[in-house]
Amino acid sequence: MLLAGLIVGALAAACRPAGGTSGIPSTSPPGLPASSGAEPALRYVALGDSYTIGTSVAAAERWPDQLVAALGRPPGLEIAANLAVNGYTSGDVIQHELPQLDALRPEFASLLIGVNDVVQGVPAARFESNAAAILDDLRARLPADRIVVVATPDYTVTPQGAGYGEPAAQAAGIIENNRILERLAKARGIAWVDIHDLSLLAAGDRSLVASDGLHPSGAQYALWVERILPVVERLLVR
Repeated sequence: MLLAGLIVGALAAACRPAGGTSGIPSTSPPGLPASSGAEPALRYVALGDSYTIGTSVAAAERWPDQLVAALGRPPGLEIAANLAVNGYTSGDVIQHELPQLDALRPEFASLLIGVNDVVQGVPAARFESNAAAILDDLRARLPADRIVVVATPDYTVTPQGAGYGEPAAQAAGIIENNRILERLAKARGIAWVDIHDLSLLAAGDRSLVASDGLHPSGAQYALWVERILPVVERLLVR
């Protein structure tokens, strides 16, 4: 969700959907026009893990879907694909998600990754190398103002959070990976949106936690979108 084998196995079970799907198209498939009208919406591809695919919430409650709905048009965004997969690490994004971008031809992209690197004990140096490779790949395809990077939330404050590692250590790892990703994004002129503090509100408000007791609810994602929306709006008018 941003160790010992037992914990890694538990995360995979909690964070991977029953169907094991990857590269789930949310709206129009590749090759079709995003919208009709003089100013079509930009083809948006979301990359990441369970926080982007929206484990345990309806599709309309995922933060990318809420973002698209809140933006409206013109020009707006239209989701060409949500490539995020439950349990994915930064290495998985490189291996499985980036290769799909050639066919998808994104005009806008988002990235949220890092929690599973923490839970699976991926060293910070390797995460940094992987994150840099992901951002460099995106920059080779898109201008910096067509990419947004979102921070990883803190799952340790949720009812099931303690099941995926010692909370204090895991929380520190999430903060460290966020710092790495923020630094790498800003060095490339890519927008960074920090929602980490919003995730901490779940400690005192369980309506912000999904029914699985681990992932954000649609209500928490709505709080994220309130912060992400103005950043993306500024990017789209450049």
